[in-house]
Amino acid sequence: MAGPSVNFVSRESWAAAIPRATTALTGSVQVVIIHHTALPKCTDLRKCQEQLASIQANHMEDRSFDDIGYNFLVADDGTLFEGRGWGVVGAHAKGHNYNSLGIAFMGNYMEDEPSVVSLNAVKKLIQFGVSKKFVDDNYDLKGHGELTQTECPGTHLYKALSQLKSTS
Repeated sequence: MAGPSVNFVSRESWAAAIPRATTALTGSVQVVIIHHTALPKCTDLRKCQEQLASIQANHMEDRSFDDIGYNFLVADDGTLFEGRGWGVVGAHAKGHNYNSLGIAFMGNYMEDEPSVVSLNAVKKLIQFGVSKKFVDDNYDLKGHGELTQTECPGTHLYKALSQLKSTS
């Protein structure tokens, strides 16, 4: 019997720039941190790829990160995109990057409600991470604003966080 699987658009497929450096995570992450990009929702693959390239450029050029900050991102239609990916230290929550996985919903969830399909995609991604030991069985799920003073991941997405950890 095969284990759970999850599909995502690879870095190569969205034409990610090569990171300046990467740092491997040691062991399973203890915390999954949910973010939003605070940008308009992307509505098709091409627009999402353009938005990803823009986010990565902002992170690398304006914020001096080594790469896009998030480990994964999700579009409103549930399409998952590889950011830094599994097993790599992110740059998404200062002081918490070495024991966490950062997942960003592509949209502004101060204004919009997250879609059921995007929530389900992230839930499946987290479950896959647990099954492969990238994420600890007893992980904590946090909104970015629980760790620092920010509105991220937005009021509407924050209200939906409990759906990401439920077992059904």
